[in-house]
Amino acid sequence: MRILGKGKTALAVKEVYPDAILYDDKDINSYEINSDEITVVSPGIPPYNQLVTNSKNIISDYDLFYEQIPFSIWISGTNGKTTTTQMLQHLLENRQSQCGGNIGVPIAKMDTNKKIWILETSSFTLHYTKKAKPNIYILLPISEDHLSWHGSFEEYKSAKLKPLSVMTDEDIAILPSSCKGYKTKAKTIYYTSTEDLEKKFEVNSKEINFKEPFLLDAILALCVTKIVTNEIDYKKINSFVQDPHKLEEFRDNKNHIWIDDSKATNVDATLHALHTYKEKLIYLILGGDDKGVDLNHLFRTLQNYEVELFAIGKNCDKLMLLANTYNLKANRCQYLNVAVKEISMKLNSCPEAVVLLSPAAASLDQFSSYKQRGEKFKEFVNSLRY
Repeated sequence: MRILGKGKTALAVKEVYPDAILYDDKDINSYEINSDEITVVSPGIPPYNQLVTNSKNIISDYDLFYEQIPFSIWISGTNGKTTTTQMLQHLLENRQSQCGGNIGVPIAKMDTNKKIWILETSSFTLHYTKKAKPNIYILLPISEDHLSWHGSFEEYKSAKLKPLSVMTDEDIAILPSSCKGYKTKAKTIYYTSTEDLEKKFEVNSKEINFKEPFLLDAILALCVTKIVTNEIDYKKINSFVQDPHKLEEFRDNKNHIWIDDSKATNVDATLHALHTYKEKLIYLILGGDDKGVDLNHLFRTLQNYEVELFAIGKNCDKLMLLANTYNLKANRCQYLNVAVKEISMKLNSCPEAVVLLSPAAASLDQFSSYKQRGEKFKEFVNSLRY
């Protein structure tokens, strides 16, 4: 067996199959093109990679361990899948559940003694998965993301919907109404909004402490819990503690409000963040690796807000051109620490403004992860001396 990649997923598979050989781009000269060996592809490797295009028998790690997977709930979507996965694990932990997949524990290291696996599942993994399927599939709303990996929004959406093609009439899929018409044997439940889900599953949002966009995550987690246990536990969901870097508010030494939304690596997440602060003057820090996504929709929407932009990262020039096109006030900062410094000076005359780091872009052009970007943001703010 061959394993493409040498990251977390690949190394986990290697532990289970020690005789398997790991390959990455540096090993292309020793890679046997005509081999019929099973080739497990790590989710980060795109389909146009030369190792992938020169492989015949490609599967995902989900396929490799499919026969060992117990009752499973897969969660995917453009935004909110991590939070929904964590919330569902929080609700079902006393039912012998474990969460993993795209977050935390790779499939190869999941505990087969657990009764339920809750798997955050990326479009990358779904692209390479051919036979593995969930018992319950939860799809959050999807919008343009990872276009440089998939090639188009149609391919991205197709990957997200792929599990439906192998699900059976004993399985359940909860899907956005925009996905209607896709052929599947699974029992499908379509939703248009949080209110729609409330009605269909008899969930009372007034009993839930979370606000949008996290309200949708909480309601979806409660809906699935009701399917599995026939119970709705508001006290339990309200005890869930959100991860940092997701609309995380904090204050500087002058009591100005700053929001760390570094997890917002795509346009849709940034639009959600903007809506949360729509009544405020927003100093918005944008930029990074936008993964080839068309940002015109974001900039058209920004015209409806009282906002001033601070551009950082790899797509800084692109952001400044768009700001000029849409007649939005913008500042070329290039680096996050520069943006924080420039904003701090503006706060002297506009202390009522909120500062929002919601980049609509990945972080790897300047940081090791969105987490590091968020930590650095807080570090820069906390070191300000007015």
